[in-house]
Amino acid sequence: MTLMTWTNIQMRRLRELGADKDALAARFADPAERNRSFQQMEKRLVSRERERLEALLTEGLRPRLLKLEARMVAALNREGFTQVTTPIVMSRAALAKMSIDDGHPLAGQVYWLDRKHCLRPMLAPNLYSLMIDLGRLKTRPIRFFEIGPCFRKESDGAHHNSEFTMLNLVEMGLPEPERHGRLRALGAMVAEAAGLRSWRFAAETSEVYGDTVDILAGDAEIEVASGAMGPHPLDEAWRITETWVGLGFGLERLLMAAEGDESIGRWGRSLAYLDGIRLNLQGPGAPANFAVPSGRGTQARRRSAS
Repeated sequence: MTLMTWTNIQMRRLRELGADKDALAARFADPAERNRSFQQMEKRLVSRERERLEALLTEGLRPRLLKLEARMVAALNREGFTQVTTPIVMSRAALAKMSIDDGHPLAGQVYWLDRKHCLRPMLAPNLYSLMIDLGRLKTRPIRFFEIGPCFRKESDGAHHNSEFTMLNLVEMGLPEPERHGRLRALGAMVAEAAGLRSWRFAAETSEVYGDTVDILAGDAEIEVASGAMGPHPLDEAWRITETWVGLGFGLERLLMAAEGDESIGRWGRSLAYLDGIRLNLQGPGAPANFAVPSGRGTQARRRSAS
């Protein structure tokens, strides 16, 4: 006898509510058994998610993405890195210096605001600009980093968000023989601060940087970081002439890998999820009302079914 799996609608709902792999892999003898199991499981998951959301509002108080960002800042500050902030709006000329012109594979993913400006698809051009100015100082090595939102028109929803959070770090002025070891040491430091349980370095190829040293995390080996070193062919456009190492991390991917999840959607900026918790808890088996704890001055809210 062939056993039945969840329907597509049931599977989507269970994924939204954070069902584990074993629950998603369940099999059933007939539709009646499947529907009973779905109703029971959905009810349990909705109850659990409600408790998690209430705990966030009364105890946790900050989503894990922001807590991860704070850990990254603290770890890099201890290592002597200075945090910087740069504009979100980027010029076409800055992208061109990264070899991203109209014919580049990344060009179609850029959110253009007008003919000369876009929402930044990466932090690197702004950090290159800072490398020019900070490089005039006598201090060596020079260490700095930025954490902030970037924007790309992505099609792979499982591992990409159109709006995502990048951490890019740069260390300038290293002796050339030390670059490889330093790049790996910094990558290991960030991976450990992020709470990754399993990860490894891998040689990969980037559309912008060419050969890179990436970090792959978790059983699915999700790419969570990409590293490069200078001197690099891109340096000439920015008049950079000294050695450097740089790493770029996707914070939502780091969080997804640390949590053992397979979908990035619940971990980013969203009106559907908060701290990985589905906000629309309505559905077959879910109560009509969702009461926010009253101890902190908030009022009960009613969420309509989608």
